[in-house]
Amino acid sequence: MNKGVYVALTSIAAAQGLKIPLYFIKTGKWKPGLFFQTGGMPSSHSAGVSSLTTFIALKRGIPTIDFALSLVYGLIVMYDAQGIRRQTGELTLKVNNLDDLINKINHNEKLPFEEKQPKKLKEMLGHQPKEVVGGALLGILIGFIGHILSKKDRKWRKNKVTLR
Repeated sequence: MNKGVYVALTSIAAAQGLKIPLYFIKTGKWKPGLFFQTGGMPSSHSAGVSSLTTFIALKRGIPTIDFALSLVYGLIVMYDAQGIRRQTGELTLKVNNLDDLINKINHNEKLPFEEKQPKKLKEMLGHQPKEVVGGALLGILIGFIGHILSKKDRKWRKNKVTLR
Protein backbone atom coordinates (compact mmCIF):
# COMPACT_ATOMS: atom_id res chain seq x y z
CA MET A 1 0.00 0.00 0.00
CA ASN A 2 1.36 3.45 -0.75
CA LYS A 3 2.23 5.99 1.92
CA GLY A 4 -0.60 8.36 0.94
CA VAL A 5 -3.12 5.66 1.84
CA TYR A 6 -1.38 5.07 5.18
CA VAL A 7 -1.48 8.79 5.93
CA ALA A 8 -5.19 9.08 5.08
CA LEU A 9 -6.15 5.98 7.08
CA THR A 10 -4.09 7.21 10.05
CA SER A 11 -5.94 10.54 9.93
CA ILE A 12 -9.30 8.81 9.83
CA ALA A 13 -8.40 6.61 12.80
CA ALA A 14 -7.01 9.58 14.75
CA ALA A 15 -10.16 11.63 14.14
CA GLN A 16 -12.38 8.74 15.20
CA GLY A 17 -10.25 8.19 18.30
CA LEU A 18 -10.34 11.88 19.26
CA LYS A 19 -14.14 11.86 19.26
CA ILE A 20 -14.19 9.85 22.50
CA PRO A 21 -12.18 12.21 24.76
CA LEU A 22 -13.71 15.31 23.14
CA TYR A 23 -17.21 13.99 23.81
CA PHE A 24 -16.18 13.18 27.39
CA ILE A 25 -14.86 16.71 27.92
CA LYS A 26 -18.08 18.17 26.50
CA THR A 27 -20.61 15.91 28.27
CA GLY A 28 -18.81 14.08 31.07
CA LYS A 29 -19.96 10.78 29.51
CA TRP A 30 -17.57 8.09 28.33
CA LYS A 31 -18.74 6.56 25.01
CA PRO A 32 -16.08 4.35 23.38
CA GLY A 33 -18.61 3.35 20.72
CA LEU A 34 -18.16 6.78 19.12
CA PHE A 35 -15.06 5.36 17.46
CA PHE A 36 -17.32 3.39 15.12
CA GLN A 37 -19.97 6.07 14.51
CA THR A 38 -20.27 8.80 11.92
CA GLY A 39 -20.65 12.48 12.73
CA GLY A 40 -19.17 14.41 15.62
CA MET A 41 -15.97 16.36 16.24
CA PRO A 42 -13.60 16.09 14.41
CA SER A 43 -14.81 14.93 11.00
CA SER A 44 -12.89 11.83 9.95
CA HIS A 45 -14.02 12.46 6.37
CA SER A 46 -12.33 15.85 6.40
CA ALA A 47 -9.27 14.51 8.19
CA GLY A 48 -8.77 11.73 5.64
CA VAL A 49 -9.09 13.84 2.51
CA SER A 50 -7.15 16.79 3.96
CA SER A 51 -4.23 14.62 5.03
CA LEU A 52 -4.06 12.96 1.62
CA THR A 53 -4.24 16.31 -0.18
CA THR A 54 -1.53 17.77 2.07
CA PHE A 55 0.67 14.71 1.59
CA ILE A 56 0.29 14.91 -2.20
CA ALA A 57 0.95 18.67 -2.24
CA LEU A 58 4.18 18.24 -0.28
CA LYS A 59 5.36 15.11 -2.09
CA ARG A 60 4.34 15.79 -5.69
CA GLY A 61 3.71 19.54 -5.74
CA ILE A 62 0.68 21.78 -6.09
CA PRO A 63 0.82 22.09 -9.92
CA THR A 64 0.29 18.31 -10.40
CA ILE A 65 -2.88 16.60 -11.51
CA ASP A 66 -2.61 14.37 -8.41
CA PHE A 67 -3.01 17.40 -6.17
CA ALA A 68 -5.84 18.83 -8.27
CA LEU A 69 -7.79 15.56 -8.13
CA SER A 70 -7.27 15.18 -4.40
CA LEU A 71 -8.22 18.79 -3.67
CA VAL A 72 -11.42 18.74 -5.70
CA TYR A 73 -12.42 15.33 -4.34
CA GLY A 74 -11.67 16.53 -0.80
CA LEU A 75 -13.75 19.67 -1.17
CA ILE A 76 -16.69 17.61 -2.44
CA VAL A 77 -16.39 15.19 0.48
CA MET A 78 -16.21 18.02 3.03
CA TYR A 79 -19.14 19.86 1.46
CA ASP A 80 -21.19 16.67 1.51
CA ALA A 81 -20.22 15.90 5.12
CA GLN A 82 -21.46 19.24 6.43
CA GLY A 83 -24.23 19.85 3.94
CA ILE A 84 -26.28 16.98 2.63
CA ARG A 85 -25.43 14.43 5.32
CA ARG A 86 -26.09 16.96 8.09
CA GLN A 87 -29.49 17.84 6.63
CA THR A 88 -30.33 14.14 6.45
CA GLY A 89 -29.52 13.81 10.15
CA GLU A 90 -31.74 16.75 11.04
CA LEU A 91 -34.58 15.30 8.96
CA THR A 92 -34.14 12.01 10.80
CA LEU A 93 -34.80 13.80 14.10
CA LYS A 94 -38.15 14.99 12.76
CA VAL A 95 -39.10 11.58 11.36
CA ASN A 96 -38.31 9.86 14.66
CA ASN A 97 -40.60 12.31 16.50
CA LEU A 98 -43.51 11.58 14.14
CA ASP A 99 -44.16 8.19 15.77
CA ASP A 100 -44.73 9.82 19.17
CA LEU A 101 -47.02 12.41 17.63
CA ILE A 102 -49.11 9.78 15.84
CA ASN A 103 -49.42 7.74 19.04
CA LYS A 104 -50.66 10.78 20.94
CA ILE A 105 -53.20 11.58 18.24
CA ASN A 106 -54.46 7.98 18.13
CA HIS A 107 -54.92 7.89 21.90
CA ASN A 108 -56.69 11.27 21.95
CA GLU A 109 -54.10 12.65 24.31
CA LYS A 110 -54.44 16.35 24.89
CA LEU A 111 -50.83 16.69 25.95
CA PRO A 112 -48.74 19.14 23.98
CA PHE A 113 -46.32 17.47 21.61
CA GLU A 114 -42.72 17.87 22.67
CA GLU A 115 -39.82 17.10 20.40
CA LYS A 116 -37.24 14.86 22.01
CA GLN A 117 -34.17 12.98 20.96
CA PRO A 118 -35.35 9.82 19.19
CA LYS A 119 -33.66 6.45 19.51
CA LYS A 120 -34.77 4.78 16.29
CA LEU A 121 -32.75 6.09 13.35
CA LYS A 122 -29.11 7.04 13.45
CA GLU A 123 -28.98 10.81 13.50
CA MET A 124 -25.30 11.71 13.69
CA LEU A 125 -24.80 11.38 9.97
CA GLY A 126 -23.18 14.66 9.05
CA HIS A 127 -21.09 17.38 10.55
CA GLN A 128 -21.40 20.95 11.64
CA PRO A 129 -19.03 23.29 9.81
CA LYS A 130 -16.72 23.53 12.86
CA GLU A 131 -16.42 19.72 12.91
CA VAL A 132 -15.40 19.74 9.24
CA VAL A 133 -12.81 22.46 9.89
CA GLY A 134 -11.51 20.55 12.92
CA GLY A 135 -11.11 17.40 10.83
CA ALA A 136 -9.44 19.33 8.02
CA LEU A 137 -6.90 20.88 10.41
CA LEU A 138 -6.15 17.49 11.96
CA GLY A 139 -5.74 16.03 8.47
CA ILE A 140 -3.36 18.78 7.36
CA LEU A 141 -1.23 18.19 10.47
CA ILE A 142 -1.11 14.42 9.94
CA GLY A 143 -0.45 14.86 6.20
CA PHE A 144 2.49 17.11 7.02
CA ILE A 145 3.84 14.65 9.61
CA GLY A 146 3.38 11.78 7.15
CA HIS A 147 5.38 13.65 4.53
CA ILE A 148 8.21 14.36 6.98
CA LEU A 149 8.29 10.71 8.06
CA SER A 150 8.33 9.49 4.46
CA LYS A 151 11.32 11.75 3.73
CA LYS A 152 13.19 10.27 6.69
CA ASP A 153 12.25 6.78 5.49
CA ARG A 154 13.67 7.54 2.01
CA LYS A 155 16.92 8.85 3.53
CA TRP A 156 17.21 5.76 5.74
CA ARG A 157 16.65 3.42 2.78
CA LYS A 158 19.11 5.36 0.61
CA ASN A 159 21.79 5.16 3.34
CA LYS A 160 21.08 1.47 3.87
CA VAL A 161 21.57 0.75 0.15
CA THR A 162 24.83 2.71 -0.06
CA LEU A 163 26.24 0.96 3.04
CA ARG A 164 26.00 -2.48 1.40
